[in-house]
Formats: sequence, structure tokens, C-alpha cells
Amino acid sequence: MTEPSTPEIDAATRTELEAAVFRRLVAHLQGRADVQNIDLMNMAGFCRNCLSNWLKDAADAKGLPLTKDASREAVYGMPYADWKRLHQPDATPEQQAAFAKAAADPH
Repeated sequence: MTEPSTPEIDAATRTELEAAVFRRLVAHLQGRADVQNIDLMNMAGFCRNCLSNWLKDAADAKGLPLTKDASREAVYGMPYADWKRLHQPDATPEQQAAFAKAAADPH
């Protein structure tokens, strides 16, 4: 089986493409408030909070003053407390058990 050929992409264009993908992922997650963070964690090993933490980490690495609240608002599209109040019910016992199992499995 041959590998698909990928065009050579310069660093600036690659950054633009990656930024567009990030924005699309964030917009997709903002539109899918029905998908709970715990379900994302259980299935994919990351959630909206992870994305906001990674955004803050990237800002910190560049010396930019991005607060945890501001990074969460960038990902959630609203203050985190508002999102939780509007969209995040308590995790079910099944969700909690799946999370505990996933956390115990180091892959």
C-alpha cells in the first residue's frame, strides 16, 4: 500500500491551515452542547477543557497574558460558568464509571 502524496506546505501556510482546523473544531463543539465533556473524555481522551488548557499553554509559551477564564470562553463561546449552567448536567453513574475506567487504563 502506498502512502498518499501530500504537497509540500510552507510553515506559514501550515499554521494557517492548522488554525482554521482549530477554529472549525471549536465551532463544531460549540454547536454540539449536547455532547458532554465527560463523554468526550471517555471516548477521545480530551474535552473542551483540554482544548482551553492547550490554548492557554500555547499563550503562556509565547508570553501572552491569557487567563484560564479567557481561554475557556474562547473555546466554549461564553463564560464557562454560563455554559455549565446551561448545558452540563451532573454526570451519570455510568459516565463516571467509564471515566474512572479510562483514567485507570494508561493505554
